[in-house]
Amino acid sequence: MEPESHYFKLFNAATAFVMDVDGVLTDGSVLVTDHGDELRMMNIRDGFALQLAVKRGFQIVVISGGRSEGVVRRLNRLGIMNIAVGVANKVEALVQIADALRINLATTIYIGDDIPDLEVMQLCGIPCCPSDAASEVINISRYVSSEAGGKGCVRDILEKVMKLQSKW
Repeated sequence: MEPESHYFKLFNAATAFVMDVDGVLTDGSVLVTDHGDELRMMNIRDGFALQLAVKRGFQIVVISGGRSEGVVRRLNRLGIMNIAVGVANKVEALVQIADALRINLATTIYIGDDIPDLEVMQLCGIPCCPSDAASEVINISRYVSSEAGGKGCVRDILEKVMKLQSKW
């Protein structure tokens, strides 16, 4: 992690956000019902920041190894349509999506929390993570949020970017 003034420069140049679901938009917990359905909880403040970022013209992409129709529906309601779930190779998925949407990865923030995010985070110019991310992820992040996954880390990062760019 770098000095605060350095991430200000990076955040001021950010044009897109890519993130994982479990451990970033959620706290990583899964509630399993008697019928085998998996339920996840998402933070309303994270949702507000995502919705505002979409309205302000930022590209938002969500890439997850997991599958949850409820998560996809929630993200769609927030205006996020670039969602890849059940992804085995996040690097390949990001490269394809970035190419299709003409996203500049050098000015892209990737928010990840665990080992499966390491390689794809390193493709992006601005890797970030929640406070409770795996140590390997913290070590490569340019910014570590003071907030945990599912507890406002997405809001923290998006708000800082949009405030620096006078888009909040």
